[in-house]
Amino acid sequence: MMDHHLQHQQHHNHHSVAMIGPLFITITILLTSAGTDKTQGRDYWFQEARRLLKRKLEGVVEPHPMARNVVFLVGDGLGLSTLTAARILKGQRLGQLGEDHLLAWDEFPAVALAKTYNLDSQVGESSACATALLCGVKARKETVGLHSGGKFLNCSSSLHSRVESLLDWAQQQRKSTGIVTTSRVTHATPAALYSHAASRYWEDDSRVPPPARRSCKDIARQIVEDEPGRHLNVLLGGGRRHWLPRIAKDPELLMESGRRQDGRDLTQDWLREKKRMGLKAEYVWNKEQLDRVDPNNVDHLLGLFSYSHMEFEVDRDPSPQGNPSLAEMTRKALHMIMNNPRGFFLFIESGRIDHGHHYNNAYRALDETLVLESALLVVMSLVNLSDTLIVLTSDHSNVMTFGGMSTPRGNPILGTDSQVSDVDGIPYSTLLYGAGPGYTAPRATPLNGSSQQALHEAAVPRQWSTHGGEDVPVFARGPLAKALFSGTIDQTFVPHAIAYIACLGEHVERCENLNVSAFAYRPNCAVPGSAFVLASSKYNKNLLQDAENSSSFVQLYTVMNILIVCTVFVF
Repeated sequence: MMDHHLQHQQHHNHHSVAMIGPLFITITILLTSAGTDKTQGRDYWFQEARRLLKRKLEGVVEPHPMARNVVFLVGDGLGLSTLTAARILKGQRLGQLGEDHLLAWDEFPAVALAKTYNLDSQVGESSACATALLCGVKARKETVGLHSGGKFLNCSSSLHSRVESLLDWAQQQRKSTGIVTTSRVTHATPAALYSHAASRYWEDDSRVPPPARRSCKDIARQIVEDEPGRHLNVLLGGGRRHWLPRIAKDPELLMESGRRQDGRDLTQDWLREKKRMGLKAEYVWNKEQLDRVDPNNVDHLLGLFSYSHMEFEVDRDPSPQGNPSLAEMTRKALHMIMNNPRGFFLFIESGRIDHGHHYNNAYRALDETLVLESALLVVMSLVNLSDTLIVLTSDHSNVMTFGGMSTPRGNPILGTDSQVSDVDGIPYSTLLYGAGPGYTAPRATPLNGSSQQALHEAAVPRQWSTHGGEDVPVFARGPLAKALFSGTIDQTFVPHAIAYIACLGEHVERCENLNVSAFAYRPNCAVPGSAFVLASSKYNKNLLQDAENSSSFVQLYTVMNILIVCTVFVF
């Protein structure tokens, strides 16, 4: 009996341990994850950036040069497969084989790879990726302009988790600033430069839950009323629907009305506010109006050229009553801001690469990539390359693949492989998608890939394709570009590197010992009535040194979490 009882007790103990094991692991993960999440707020990512800056700057000859101007270009959804395929397409359009062609950024001297995961998502989502790329902190998916304290759809969480962006830092140094995009100006990526929202979808007040409207402004309203949006010198893109009230008809699509429920026409509010400040401002909504704008007689320019996103380039109406191209908007923006002796910051986005991919329409995705190159070529033809930092990257990738079996040189990049499938005998395109509307069962013979409407095959049926989770390239040229943009980095490092090179944010005082007298601020060149504030954070010469100690503390904090959990279970 005793032996039987002992065996039963041992079996019970073994069963208890077996049950405790998974529970122990689960609780440990939860507690350590909570600890990591708590430490990975704003301060964590700033310290990580300082640590990496210190490491990368070792051996760089003093004094470190500075950039007076910054041009930051983003291709939304621009992954490595897209870059390669677009390069080949451009070459083939020029009558070449295509593989050996070079796009403008291919000759930049600095190249890095950037990780695109979000704080709570393995595969990056646009607004959280944009927050990392433009504000320097990881964010939760579908929030914008917030650090880890911001929760999706939680208005109150956004009130105390706001983070500044490159746009804030540039304006604090009284630089001229501009945003140019082919997406809605309130869309996920540009919104990270000027807004703080618990949901990227709160583009106008109709999307904000009624209980939250008193405390949390919609994204479009933040442009008009809040810093840094209201100080933008140039804002060009799409999305009139989020600026106009429901009672107002769209000037271009007369069957469409605005979406605002508060009755406000924000385009007129924007104009009135500029007039009240004694500024010369213009609002335009087609190409002809934009062409007529005289940069020498306008302080602030707002251009909203479409009801929603701007048309894909292949669908764009180039007539005077139509829409300007990304290159044309870029040229106008530069003429507006490049004469400021303190310099400028210009953000340029080809926002519809991602949309082409979501439709499994490789033609449009690649064409929009070449739209980005056209804008870059305009930039390089107008700016002083010796004191301008140019950075080009993506917020995330997409699930387009590029492959074949012994595919010959010069094979049409939008066409099929030279061989058919050895399983079903059906041809397949060399550009394929992991998921999306191109799925068919059974597999269909691919349509003419050169057709602008062709959908490429997808492995998994979805209404839209997903994003890709792999690293994205970062191309850079200008002062210190080769020193800071190399190896594999986190997206959050990019704005900190830019801030260091351009002496923005906490790195303002770095340039005090440099010969920057030629860039001194001249009151007669200032925008009248602008209410800029001085940088709130001072550059500390020991910041980079302190980063190592702080990083060690974070590691120790995580280890202590594990030890505490172990102690609880042992005793």
